[in-house]
Amino acid sequence: MPKRQHKAAIDSDEEEPQHSQASSKRARTADNSEDEDAPRTRARRTREKRPANGKTNGKGKARATESDEDERSEEEDEDGQDSQPREELDDEEFERIHGEKLEVHLANRRKVAGGVAEHGIIEYIEMHQFMCHKYLRFTFGPQINFIIGHNGSGKSAVLSAITVALGGKATSTGRGNGLKSFIREGQGSSEVTIHIKNQGEEAFKPKEYGKTIVITRKFTKEGSSSWKIKSKDNKVISTKKEELAAICDHMNIQVDNPMNVLTQDSARQFLSASQPQDKYKFFLRGTQLSQLSDEYDICMTNITQTAKLLLVKKEALPDLRARLREVTARYDEAAKAREQKRRVDDLKKELAWSHVSAKEAEMEKKTEEVAKLARRLPEIEKRVQLAQVEFDAATKQVTKFEQEINDLEGVDDLNVRKTELQDEMRANKTRLMDLNNDLKQIDASTLAINKQIEGLEKSMGEEARRMAVNTQGKQEETQRKLEGARTNISSLEAEIGELIRERKDKGTTAESREAQGRELERKLKDLQDTIGNCEATISRAKQMEKDALVPYGKDIKHVLEKIKTMRWHGELPLGPLGMYVKAKDPRTWGELLRNQLGNYLLAFAVTDARDRPQLKQLLSNYGNPRTTILIYQQDLFDYRSGEPPEHLLTVLRALEITDPYVMRILINQAHIETQILSVTRFEAQQTLQTLRGGSAWTNDKMAVRVFPEGGVFSSTLNFRPMGGAMSLLLTGRDGATEVQHISGQKAEAEAEYNSINGQVRQLKAEYVECRQAIDKINKQEDSLQRQLRNAKVEFANLQEEANEELPAGLAGFEDAKQEAEREKASFFEQFTAISTQKGAVDEAQKQLLYQMNDIKALLNDFEDKRASITKKAEDAVEARMNAQNTMNHYRAKCTEEKRKVEVAEAAAKLLEEEFASWRKKALEYCTQVPNPRKTEEVQRHLDSVQKALKEREKVQGASVDDLAQEVNKAKVNYDKAQTELKQMSTLNKQLKASLLIRLNKWQEFRRHIALRCKHVFMFHLSQRGYYGKILFNHEHGTLTLRVQTDDQLQTQGTRDKDPRSLSGGEKSFSTICLLLSLWECIGCPLRCLDEFDVFMDAVNRRISMKMMIDTANTSDKKQYILITPQDMTNVTLGPSVRVLRMTDPERGNGTLPFGAS
Repeated sequence: MPKRQHKAAIDSDEEEPQHSQASSKRARTADNSEDEDAPRTRARRTREKRPANGKTNGKGKARATESDEDERSEEEDEDGQDSQPREELDDEEFERIHGEKLEVHLANRRKVAGGVAEHGIIEYIEMHQFMCHKYLRFTFGPQINFIIGHNGSGKSAVLSAITVALGGKATSTGRGNGLKSFIREGQGSSEVTIHIKNQGEEAFKPKEYGKTIVITRKFTKEGSSSWKIKSKDNKVISTKKEELAAICDHMNIQVDNPMNVLTQDSARQFLSASQPQDKYKFFLRGTQLSQLSDEYDICMTNITQTAKLLLVKKEALPDLRARLREVTARYDEAAKAREQKRRVDDLKKELAWSHVSAKEAEMEKKTEEVAKLARRLPEIEKRVQLAQVEFDAATKQVTKFEQEINDLEGVDDLNVRKTELQDEMRANKTRLMDLNNDLKQIDASTLAINKQIEGLEKSMGEEARRMAVNTQGKQEETQRKLEGARTNISSLEAEIGELIRERKDKGTTAESREAQGRELERKLKDLQDTIGNCEATISRAKQMEKDALVPYGKDIKHVLEKIKTMRWHGELPLGPLGMYVKAKDPRTWGELLRNQLGNYLLAFAVTDARDRPQLKQLLSNYGNPRTTILIYQQDLFDYRSGEPPEHLLTVLRALEITDPYVMRILINQAHIETQILSVTRFEAQQTLQTLRGGSAWTNDKMAVRVFPEGGVFSSTLNFRPMGGAMSLLLTGRDGATEVQHISGQKAEAEAEYNSINGQVRQLKAEYVECRQAIDKINKQEDSLQRQLRNAKVEFANLQEEANEELPAGLAGFEDAKQEAEREKASFFEQFTAISTQKGAVDEAQKQLLYQMNDIKALLNDFEDKRASITKKAEDAVEARMNAQNTMNHYRAKCTEEKRKVEVAEAAAKLLEEEFASWRKKALEYCTQVPNPRKTEEVQRHLDSVQKALKEREKVQGASVDDLAQEVNKAKVNYDKAQTELKQMSTLNKQLKASLLIRLNKWQEFRRHIALRCKHVFMFHLSQRGYYGKILFNHEHGTLTLRVQTDDQLQTQGTRDKDPRSLSGGEKSFSTICLLLSLWECIGCPLRCLDEFDVFMDAVNRRISMKMMIDTANTSDKKQYILITPQDMTNVTLGPSVRVLRMTDPERGNGTLPFGAS
């Protein structure tokens, strides 16, 4: 229902009854000319169709029951009540009773000025390109507004704009057949905006719209039309026509009501309407009584049709009752079969409860299964915790070994010392070269001194021959002794020098042979290892000809056979993984891949961690205790999203893997799908930097890793020697080819070994020989040094003796010779000192070499320790990996078990719900049967009884169930039809009674409106000195005016005058009086009238204008918009009147400017 119903014209302070329309939609005016007679006449005709006693003419079947008589008696009572005549007052009596009250009320109201409406009146209008106006705007007063102007100035466009903006029909304006006709000529669109007042307690959505509702309607030549309904702040609230309809309904604005907005054509039609029937229809449409009448007629038609349908339905009751009696009789005849039917029912009940019992047993079994699964869950969770502990312990071991590697004393000091030793050895080598040069210079100086001494000796000989013969013999003897001593010294010195040179040569040779021997001995050891590995590999390869599993461990063939015979918790263990892996290019990548993936190629894999200890024990029993055991899930996941571009070689792309699970194990464990293979470290780094991160293995034994943020890390791969069978992995050769290949390698190694071994023996012999020669030289040197010292002492004694005997000339030569001898001795001492220095440098060089060897040994020991700890760390990483696999397995197992528990619980819950549902349905079907038999046994018994029952039913032609269903169906159909008929009859009677009440109210309302219209009409005529009245004939639907003018009263007495005989001014004045009296009967706050005074003379126009202004002033909360082409100079205007003047049109440009006062 709308917030406000359409108000009657009678004000709220009157004692007369108030009535509202039954419909909530906006007032409609029907243009059809069908019967608009008073509903009272139609109701009377409806009552006359019934018999006097109120009985219907419908005939039933032959037999009538007591229930029919009861129903008939009820209908007679109700119809009798409806058909009782109502006492109604005639028009004279009605006017006598209510006329005086109405006169008093109208007189009192004329003394009080009407109030200004708080909502529903137009405050402002604005038009763009509308009809003849380019732009026009008006601000209206709240009560009376006169729009004046000459003909053609576009006054009527205002009313058309109001009608169009408020959603009225274009045809009701009388100015066009559609919206397009309102668009100014030459323009594409037009727009009309209206401001409606929205204040007071009954304002429409005041929080959204505020105190003013702005309605804008825009329409185009193409036929499109749109509304914008805005608030006072120009905010668009809605664009729907339904919102506009709600606003008009709320404010009781009836824009299509011909009484509210009288255009020129409507006013002219109203003024010139000469037929009483047309005036009466205009009266009904204006007061909206015709709309109520139409709706009541539709209701009466529907009630009548419903009554006819109920009569037809009532005629079918005897047939339904006869059908019920017939099937009941047949059912009674099947009495003997009922016992069997009862037995069948009992068996069905037992069968139902046997199903419930079976479902209960199934539910209990499932509940026990849930409990069993739940009991397993803590054990698995405990294993998860244990696996976590093992993983943490393994992680600690890895951390420990990593710390040990980090804690290893650095070899930087050793490397520094090694560098220092190398520098010292190079310095010693340089020193030795300098000493050798000094020795060479001493040798040269010694030769020169020897030549000088020889010259002096020659001079002394010549001088001695000239000496006296007497002293010659003694001097010769002395000289002979001196010469012999000198010769002995020179000989001893020469021998000692020769021994020193020889010892030096022998020492250098011995050191060279020792160094060469050590180097060759290391090669011999490597060759021995190579030959041993070749022999082991050949042995394994020969075994591989018979057993292809030899490379994977000891007796793997029997291990696999044993695996097949053992019981496992999960799937059969998978392995060795290398059985399913081959290298596509073994010559290029085989060694690298074998070294990096060796442990994985020998590994086994299980799906259940509980199988790991059993498999570990089995492998240990066959001599494979260190074989890795992995735990995996049989999940063929998609790994392609993690691969690098196809042009890059990865470990996965370098391998041919025949088992999909093995491939995914290696992907999970070794990340073979992302590990890049490159020839060199530089190439790997460039590739990974292009990929912005990743890791790679290179053929130059480097591991390279590039981090996404740009860092690069590279390290040397730990290439562990793989002797024996492991060297057969990823070679791409079979056993025979491998034997041939390794035999060739062995032959080459043996040949090289024999050759080097001979060289070593030769070098050892040469070294021993040199050491023996050095020892012999040292002994000889010691002996010669003693002889030299003795010889020098003897020479000194002889020289002193000879000097005493020599003459002065010889003494000079002798002094020179002795000086030369001393110089030669000095050279010899220098030679000895330098030789000693050279020996010391040689010894120091030898010590430095020993230190160098020690440092190399320490460095090798460091590398061995690091390799050992690295191996332990790798083993710890492998153990952690296994622990992690175990932990992941048990976690997955725990998740799986939880899922199983959830599934089992869901199944148990479903069974419990099914059991509860079945039990509920069984209880609805029958009471519980204790201790039902098994379903199969009950079903067999039921089938036998039903078979016997069917045999009986063949004789009867129908089963007891069918007969029971027919009885129930017939009973339901009869009861349903009887009940529905009674209910619908009662409802239809109540609807009819309600409608008759509404019709009486409608008639009362019409009489009140007509009475008010009469009195107001008489009052307005009296303003001119006329007398008149309105004659309503509601039976025939006519409205007749009777008017007596002042001249009539003088000439014709009391004779009434027909309006057609009145003059033009009198007729227009009378019609204005009639219009004002009708306006008193409608509740719309808006009254619009166009050119009401076109046929009036000055006197009638002045009185009419005053009368309309007075009426408007006394009207409460009403707004008047009146259009006239006449001037307003002779009219007295009050404060409530606003005159809006249109300017004269300017010819030729189609635009009509305006002015407002």
